[in-house]
Amino acid sequence: MSVFQSVSQVLVPIHREGYRFVAIFAAVTIALFWLHLTPLAWLGVVLTLWCAYFFRDPERVTPLRDGLVISPADGRVSAIEEVVPPPELDLPRDPIIRISVFMNVFDVHVNRAPLDAAISRIVYIPGLFLNADLDKASLDNERQALTLERANGQRIGVVQIAGLVARRIVKFVNEGEHLSAGQRFGLIRFGSRVDVYLPKGAQALVCVGQRAVAGETVLADLDSSEPSRPGRSS
Repeated sequence: MSVFQSVSQVLVPIHREGYRFVAIFAAVTIALFWLHLTPLAWLGVVLTLWCAYFFRDPERVTPLRDGLVISPADGRVSAIEEVVPPPELDLPRDPIIRISVFMNVFDVHVNRAPLDAAISRIVYIPGLFLNADLDKASLDNERQALTLERANGQRIGVVQIAGLVARRIVKFVNEGEHLSAGQRFGLIRFGSRVDVYLPKGAQALVCVGQRAVAGETVLADLDSSEPSRPGRSS
């Protein structure tokens, strides 16, 4: 990898939601230097750079094919299990596969649409700010649920879950809009999780522990009968 490619992976655009936070960190840092509080000022420099890094919004190359479910979030696949979907999704109350992607504070937090679909439902649920990696965070934490409907009527659920240090879920879309696969639909500040609920019979094509890339990693194929894939650490 060239030096230019390495630098381009770090110096990516900052999402507009992060502008004011970066500005606040930078202003405090300048004030600390002005007050000659040098050690704290240099800490402010580090935090300002981290804030800019947190709100980065890199371009992604999204696989395009009917039926593919693309990861809506960067992070680690923390769980794949069969559960009853939460009532706010308005999906059948039968156990279906849920894929959870956990984002730490160093992951990109811009969320992307998993497939081409209409937003048939958006529900915001206030709640706690437990560690998003915990299973009970699905029901106890602050979250925003989107039900997405394909042209053939098939529906999936996507739930953005606030985490231990997250304090706001920001949405860029509204109920009734149509999303394209890979389109940015929201952002969570700061450290959180996204759950994807697949239709009945669909299987996960990723493994627990695998790294997912928003807008790029294929989580499932709704038009395929391929079984789930086992994983192995190496």
